[in-house]
Amino acid sequence: MKMMRTINPQALLSAMAIAGMSTFLTPAITLAQDNMDKENKMEMSSGMNMDEPMYRIPEKPEDISPLLIGESIPTVTLKDATGMAFDLNKAVASKPTILVFYRGGWCPYCTKQLSGLQELTPELEKMGYQLLAISTDSPEGLMESANEKQLGYTLLSDADLQVSKKFGLAYKAPKGYWEMLPKTTGGMNKDLLLPVPSVFILDKAGKIHYEYINPDFKQRLSPELLKAVATTIYNEL
Repeated sequence: MKMMRTINPQALLSAMAIAGMSTFLTPAITLAQDNMDKENKMEMSSGMNMDEPMYRIPEKPEDISPLLIGESIPTVTLKDATGMAFDLNKAVASKPTILVFYRGGWCPYCTKQLSGLQELTPELEKMGYQLLAISTDSPEGLMESANEKQLGYTLLSDADLQVSKKFGLAYKAPKGYWEMLPKTTGGMNKDLLLPVPSVFILDKAGKIHYEYINPDFKQRLSPELLKAVATTIYNEL
């Protein structure tokens, strides 16, 4: 049995009113979720430590089972562009956060999104937000993207996609990516996965107040709409 979920339409409608939009051009995302949500996202292997869940890898981006609005992010550590450990939860605890998952600097839709976010960063910071962006790229790849696009916000490496798995965003990459992914991830992406591009807005406790998740990687949340949503819900954070 499946149940259908749409992404926070009330927040989107409020944001559209602020942005002066009469219609929402990007379709509301509908994701199929198992009625045993967490069991569909993660299942235990009898040969594993019971404290370590095994991720069930969806074959298609439409089949992911992401964290929901109202849930809190998991405890995770990533690497930054210099290769240093980055405590995501400690960073989130410092101020409201816009957390972006993108595929990699090799993706033209991602690089366009990163540039748009850079233009928006001063306004987001003035509101009181910080912007963090996570991808499958190795730290070296992150540094290349940061330098090439002159990005002033923090890029983080989830090269083995362990964080994407915990957020419920990872799925099996199409075969056309299998040769490339081990190279761009420094050999860390052994399962040949990709994350569904996503945007989360979090409070300082790590609770999700808004999310945009679209299985069509060509469709991204526009800077204008992100700004409108961020403005609308800031007082909730």
